[in-house]
Amino acid sequence: MVHFVGAGPGAEDLITIRGKELLEKADVIIYAGSLVNPGLLKYAKEGCEIHDSAKLTLGEVVEIASGACEQGKDVVRLHTGDPSIYGAIREQMDAFDELHISYDVTPGVSSFCGAAAALNLEYTLPTVSQSVIITRMDGRTAVPEKESLEALSEHESTMVFFLSAGDTKRLSERLIAAGRRPGTPCAIVYKATWPDEKKFRCTLETLPEVAAENGIEKTALIIVGDVVEPSEYEKSKLYDPGFTTGYRKGTDS
Repeated sequence: MVHFVGAGPGAEDLITIRGKELLEKADVIIYAGSLVNPGLLKYAKEGCEIHDSAKLTLGEVVEIASGACEQGKDVVRLHTGDPSIYGAIREQMDAFDELHISYDVTPGVSSFCGAAAALNLEYTLPTVSQSVIITRMDGRTAVPEKESLEALSEHESTMVFFLSAGDTKRLSERLIAAGRRPGTPCAIVYKATWPDEKKFRCTLETLPEVAAENGIEKTALIIVGDVVEPSEYEKSKLYDPGFTTGYRKGTDS
């Protein structure tokens, strides 16, 4: 059987208990070496066969996994963050379906959550932003036209950009041209939760300069929106003494 496991954002202790236990039992581990913290491999048992998928094609990943499954071995496919976000797992699942290989998924802590923790940031503040758009800028891989950053920016919701740190100048210019204020608060978080994590607050206008000054070109998330530096916001109704919930009666009732 193949177990897709989310490795978490980087820190070794941010993998889930279930994910760690699957690593400890695995006969074969195929991990995303370009992004997954190699320190997680210390959980592998003696004799475990380990492959770095950064050096492999889809066909080679499937061949290794299917060959192991035919021998009755357990395989862990270790992805960075949570496998459901830019994990390219659907194509692997489809291949395993064709081969009648069973699989399951263990979720992980996404790097966008790790970035928020690094910044002590809440993405959803009442009266500021109640939605988070997780997206990426088009590059060698296109995005659907209706999901261009210009189209998405019209909502003025909190935006979290994956896979876009390589061209912050174009990202900044396009968002400003689409109507986002040059002074819109931003943050860039490099390798969230890793020992060498870096984090910087800036504005949409100064984003390219901050990224360049600190040599950030990849492995970073970019957060755009007023939640990065909220001037004011409405407190949650959940803890308002006047607000009645299913667990307590409010003073305004």
